[in-house]
Amino acid sequence: MSYAGSTGNVIAALCNILFPGLGQLIQGRLLFAAFLFVTITVGYWFWFLIFPGIIAALLHLFSIINAATYKAMD
Repeated sequence: MSYAGSTGNVIAALCNILFPGLGQLIQGRLLFAAFLFVTITVGYWFWFLIFPGIIAALLHLFSIINAATYKAMD
């Protein structure tokens, strides 16, 4: 995963579509992955309140884009 848009980043982004934070976990960013998973899951759990569901959906989209464009610090 040496540059943004590499094959590893694309796989991480695809993993994020199914499970929020899984892509960041694959990239080795454990705390950020745990934060995303918990926050998005709780937001989707309270979808009936509308606002948490919207925030969770936007954060989920951010996590997918973030995994796809991540560039590791060498």
